[in-house]
Amino acid sequence: MNLAERLNEDMKQALRDGKKFRLQTIRLIRAAIKNQEIEQRRPLDDNDTITILSRELKQRRDSLEDFERAGREDLVSNVTAEIEIISEYLPKQLNEEEVKAIVVQTIQETGASSKADMGKLMGALMPKVKGIADGKLVNGIVQQFLQ
Repeated sequence: MNLAERLNEDMKQALRDGKKFRLQTIRLIRAAIKNQEIEQRRPLDDNDTITILSRELKQRRDSLEDFERAGREDLVSNVTAEIEIISEYLPKQLNEEEVKAIVVQTIQETGASSKADMGKLMGALMPKVKGIADGKLVNGIVQQFLQ
């Protein structure tokens, strides 16, 4: 069962179970996927779907930070719940130590040594961590290594 089929089945189950918030969140995800399929004029594979899920997760994390700064606890709880639901469909995320190991390995492969090499390094690094590591975390770790 691919990711799109799993989302469809989980949506049906949420409808049967009366889980309105979960149903609403899955529908939002499916709408984003459908919009991308229409835009690209082809069905999406799991990698494309993971890219969309990662983008949706990033949007919600950014919103979460804004809502926390504004003291909007009502919105914080909703966005936190959406993040948990979306995370269920993404591969297990790498922790900071695992990302550091990949960054070190990629630095050795590319020969990057300064911030001037950051573009080259990120170009080689991001395909390795796509969908399994947060971009902000990766960027922060890269900046630690490139002085």
